Amino acid sequence: MIASPPPLPLPVAETGVLAALAAALCWTLASSLWRRLPTSLSSSQLNLLKNLLALAVQLPLVLLGTWRVQPGALALLLASGVVGIALGDSFYFAALRRLGTRRTLTLEAGGPVVTALGGAVFLREIPAPQQWFGVGLIVLAVLVVARQQPPGLPRPSPPAAQRPGTQRLGLLLALAALLCGSGGALLSRAALLASDLSPLQSATVRLAAAAAVMLPLLRHSPPPGVRPRLAWRRWPLVLLATLLGTTAGIVLQQTALQHLPAGLAVALLATAPVMALPLARLEGDRPGWPGLTAALLALAGVSLVV
Repeated sequence: MIASPPPLPLPVAETGVLAALAAALCWTLASSLWRRLPTSLSSSQLNLLKNLLALAVQLPLVLLGTWRVQPGALALLLASGVVGIALGDSFYFAALRRLGTRRTLTLEAGGPVVTALGGAVFLREIPAPQQWFGVGLIVLAVLVVARQQPPGLPRPSPPAAQRPGTQRLGLLLALAALLCGSGGALLSRAALLASDLSPLQSATVRLAAAAAVMLPLLRHSPPPGVRPRLAWRRWPLVLLATLLGTTAGIVLQQTALQHLPAGLAVALLATAPVMALPLARLEGDRPGWPGLTAALLALAGVSLVV
């Protein structure tokens, strides 16, 4: 019996690698800006706001170009926007409120593995052993970052947020966010393989689908006189965070998914928490040796993936 040869490394394009790492950096910077934004808007309202702002920027650009898209690919992109952005982000924000950033990020670290498995099953994109090992190192780096407790902060007191029912719901929401994020990436990858759409066009279709699904939420908002409003002086910060995280971040994400297998693209995109380490000092945190360890693990993981 002749043994079958080990799988060859999946093709990795330099454009996709640079786009994925740039998207992770954009999301890191945008997250830092959103954390500095004091507002009474809910998470869903902020999510819808940034999606609508990004659409307003992108639509004039994409309408000038030529569209050549098959109905099947368009349906996949629309589903990707609904699953990955509208549902995935909403579940993620809801999990954050119940579990906190550290525990939510710990569960989200499994995204690259889930996406790589989904890519192997549904898209026949099977990473080689060293690429699987690289994905594992990136996941481990994210876990190291997630387990850090910022110095000087008291441990959260446990009233309502620590009740078992709230914790179980938070875990389910975080799991739903992980599955939706991975599903959105796989749907998007399949659509890009089946069409000639540019990353900007595909990102705009995804955002339009997410915004269309979320627009009915406006009917449940308070009357104009009492609904929360964003102060005018904070709009420049909102626009900058939207341009970085939603416009540039999602376009670069689509570029990565166009040039890389889904599992490898998501693994590189997952380095965002590690990229946030240099910004930690600005927020009163000192990552120390765990931060350095996470950075080295992520660097080794990226090297093995590419």
